[in-house]
Amino acid sequence: MAVTLSDGEKKQALASLSRFCEDELEFEMSGVQSALLLKFILAEIAPSVYNSGVRDAQAFLQDRLADLEATCYEAEFAYWPKGASVRRKR
Repeated sequence: MAVTLSDGEKKQALASLSRFCEDELEFEMSGVQSALLLKFILAEIAPSVYNSGVRDAQAFLQDRLADLEATCYEAEFAYWPKGASVRRKR
């Protein structure tokens, strides 16, 4: 599954990349350079981050499902105390 951004997210990401380059690298990027860098990051790096998130979610859900029976178990036919026998008509 390709990692994509909405138009609003893309606009914010481009602004953030430009600001990072200016503040941290003391390099001013053009709009085209920012767009190319974002495209590269989304194609090359984002899938690893996305897959890591999927693995984390899978592990979380598996832990919850493993304990499902203990969490949601209700004893069956528990109305009568153990050892009580069925009464017979006389």
